[in-house]
Amino acid sequence: MRYKITFSYDGSKFDGYQKQKHSENTIQGIMENALKHINNGKTTKLSSSGRTDKGVSAYMQVGHVDIEVNITPYKLKRAINSLVPDTIYVYDVEEVDSDFHARYMVKEKTYIYKVNVGEYNPIEKDYIYQLCKELDVDLLKTEIKRFIGRHNFSSFCSNQDKKEDCNRVIYNASIEKKDNYIIFSFTGNGFLKYMVRIMCGYLISVSLGKQESNKIDYYFKNTENKVTTKTAPAEGLYLKEVKY
Repeated sequence: MRYKITFSYDGSKFDGYQKQKHSENTIQGIMENALKHINNGKTTKLSSSGRTDKGVSAYMQVGHVDIEVNITPYKLKRAINSLVPDTIYVYDVEEVDSDFHARYMVKEKTYIYKVNVGEYNPIEKDYIYQLCKELDVDLLKTEIKRFIGRHNFSSFCSNQDKKEDCNRVIYNASIEKKDNYIIFSFTGNGFLKYMVRIMCGYLISVSLGKQESNKIDYYFKNTENKVTTKTAPAEGLYLKEVKY
């Protein structure tokens, strides 16, 4: 039976989402160990909507898994939560058709990025980027809209990303300020490695006067030129929502 699993996690406590040879402290690795225990000791793969890097958290991550034992979604949810640390939580499990795929059937994802522009807060340092400098919100609201649409994001992704097709569609991109916090939001059909963090780092650099404004279209047209501004650190990034 195939199950769709929706869960959240505190990425600051792990070495990233993807299972690694040299670390047992990954979200996928811990989840798969729990699923193996539930699935009568059989190695059980958890396929997710995508990978998040070390330090990146998720309000909503989605995966699918095939379980051979007879178990209800409710009991599977309880069983997983009893076997994983309290920095991971499964909040929904449902039976799905055997052709459901958590990655390939995604219609859109939303990421948010949180920045503190006020006084440094040591309690929040693992969860919100402590920039502690004022940003020009009006300028950011103008600039971020330039990302909306179908574009080649080769300039806004990691050199480690070897995908031949770097075209992605951004459906919505916005900025919101609440007290001393600025929240960037991007909704799209998919994202390349470090893409959101590079876009946020670029926008921050524009606001701080370290990068001239109105150059995003230039990078879309000159895809051989990588953005050289500082990539925003991982701790402010969250996978907020996945839609199918």
